[in-house]
Amino acid sequence: MKVIYTIIVVLFVLFVITFSLENTFAVQLKYHDFITPFTLPAYMLIFISFLGGVVFTGFMGIVERYRLTRTITRLNKTIRDLRRDLQDRETPALGAGEPPATPM
Repeated sequence: MKVIYTIIVVLFVLFVITFSLENTFAVQLKYHDFITPFTLPAYMLIFISFLGGVVFTGFMGIVERYRLTRTITRLNKTIRDLRRDLQDRETPALGAGEPPATPM
């Protein structure tokens, strides 16, 4: 399994290197008159966009994990309360009812 992982990583690194070497032409970026236009290699623009997507997706994953943790905590509390209520209903109160019968 480790060999397959290494092969996949090597192929990915080779793809990134060859992609970067093939896409070195300059791209001019500007947004209306808010930013001074500047140039950037095409591969850098694509990598920055990809990195931004990874960061955004990671942030959304953290938010979702936090929400699920809160839900799990709330449900565990509900289970604990229901078990406590069930246990209170099953055990008879002291002095109430007849003593258990002994087998003969």
